[in-house]
Amino acid sequence: MPDWFLTLTHWLALPEVGLSTVFVVAFVSATLLPMGSEPAVFALIKLNPDLFWPAILVATAGNTLGGAVSWLMGLGAHKALDRARGNATELRALRWLERFGPKACLLSWLPGVGDPLCAVAGWLKFPFWPCVAYMAIGKFARYVTMTAGLLWAFPGHLPA
Repeated sequence: MPDWFLTLTHWLALPEVGLSTVFVVAFVSATLLPMGSEPAVFALIKLNPDLFWPAILVATAGNTLGGAVSWLMGLGAHKALDRARGNATELRALRWLERFGPKACLLSWLPGVGDPLCAVAGWLKFPFWPCVAYMAIGKFARYVTMTAGLLWAFPGHLPA
């Protein structure tokens, strides 16, 4: 394995703090901030293969809670705009999303559109807990799939 890859993996995993780093990175990356948590999850697992499931679960929890915060921000934005305008706000471009309801949050794992989707779910006042449940399912599937794929693509063990 190239030295640069080992150095990058070690830096991304921040093994001194491990799972807590994965949680924070996953949480922040699920808000509307442009950031990806997959490199940190992969790096931690690559350095500590025995942490595969704990890292997946911690990343899923952090990313789902970040999605819940985005949902709350969307709801807050909707309420603030309603108060400022003096009436209910309805955006026609979002009507198609209303057809799917909370199940649309299964797509919260998609790059680029997934995180704003959580905010839109809040904006549309979709029920909070069903949205969070669907977010968790989608995000868990993403972490398992992406991490397993990366481990398949980079199968070698890192030297101690």
